Amino acid sequence: MSIYTPNQQEIAEKLSTKGVSRADWKDWRWQLKHSIQSPAAVERLLNIRFSAEEKIELERTLDRFPLSVTPYYLSLINAVDYRNDPIFMQAFPSPRELEIERNDMADPLHEDKDSPAPGITHRYPDRVLFHISNICSMYCRHCTRKRKVGDVDSIPDRASIMQGIDYIRQTPVIRDVLLSGGDPLMLSDDYLDWILTELENIPHVQVIRIGTRMPVVLPYRITPELIAMLKKHHPLWVNTHFNHPREITASSRAALRLLADAGIPLGNQTVLLAGINDCPRIIKSLVQELVANRVRPYYLYQCDMAEGLAHFRTPVGKGIEIMENLIGHTSGFAIPTYVVDAPGGGGKIPLTPNYLLSLSTNKVVLRNYEGVITTYHEPESYKAIFCDRKCDDCKLDLKLEGAEECEATGIVKLLSDYDETISLTPENNSRMERRNSDD
Repeated sequence: MSIYTPNQQEIAEKLSTKGVSRADWKDWRWQLKHSIQSPAAVERLLNIRFSAEEKIELERTLDRFPLSVTPYYLSLINAVDYRNDPIFMQAFPSPRELEIERNDMADPLHEDKDSPAPGITHRYPDRVLFHISNICSMYCRHCTRKRKVGDVDSIPDRASIMQGIDYIRQTPVIRDVLLSGGDPLMLSDDYLDWILTELENIPHVQVIRIGTRMPVVLPYRITPELIAMLKKHHPLWVNTHFNHPREITASSRAALRLLADAGIPLGNQTVLLAGINDCPRIIKSLVQELVANRVRPYYLYQCDMAEGLAHFRTPVGKGIEIMENLIGHTSGFAIPTYVVDAPGGGGKIPLTPNYLLSLSTNKVVLRNYEGVITTYHEPESYKAIFCDRKCDDCKLDLKLEGAEECEATGIVKLLSDYDETISLTPENNSRMERRNSDD
């Protein structure tokens, strides 16, 4: 029986001398078994040729950043113009990955430094990132965790996973756990079921999220058996990672449909990549295709300052330009939040075009997406409620079952009435050091 497309048929036949059925091609384990891991294999499967000089440069690149791509994802490449193909550029190594700029970092987000337990990154007060796998079905060339992904010596074992779970269990402030990697769906259904069950049994964990690129690069992993297991663990959310409309195929749509029909809310995180999707037209088409498939665009990420990614990075101004072309020009729920994940572990910082032009005591001056400038009058009768944290005397309805007070941190300290902090000063501030030396 034939595969889906002539291109897939040709690739399948070259990968196996025994013949490949449609069922084989759609078997995610078959796909992983036949992952393409060398430039020579890519040449043979796509009928393309690299020069001798290119091959030398590619081997140097692969010594540091390995290649692995599924036959499915490879089959999406337009071999006639592969050098400009967005699929090819995300999957195939480039010698430019060895160009390390002076501001690049191995761990730009300081995930390892913010790790109080194996696999755990605890950056925000009420949620943690839980790395449960360091392997992927494909090694994305723009991965911010290039330092880890594909390192078979650092794959978390059950004991390490249990230490991470114990940290979550012993930290009651955590209500949201994001499972990440690598790709969590590289784990078996049974093993992932065990992790989800352990987390689900922690009383203060309210929601679990899974970050996966499987619907993009290996949609056949989304099987009825996987869905049946995931449905046992609601409330469960899934965020995936489409970067270009070309990645939304019949197979990926089927995978998304299975997840959505199971009652799993779907989000998408896109990375802004030079030469791949740094175009308002491309991003607009992508977000509209996503919502048509019941996927909410969640984040548009500025590419991180990780080693090997400099050639993918765009100016922040390009992201703002794209947001200008989305806001007001398509449905509000189709618009992602454009963020820079701050180097040094500062977390996600949202960026948006400037719509607030000025303000006074009584009026705010705003502009819309068309450039129309308007005013919004502040209410004349508003009486601010002074908050001194004496909640028993407050007139607001504070019957918030399950709510817990938490200590104010960051900007909240400056906005609050009950905290006397008047400024936040970075550590090692030279002015403060001068003051101390004078004391």
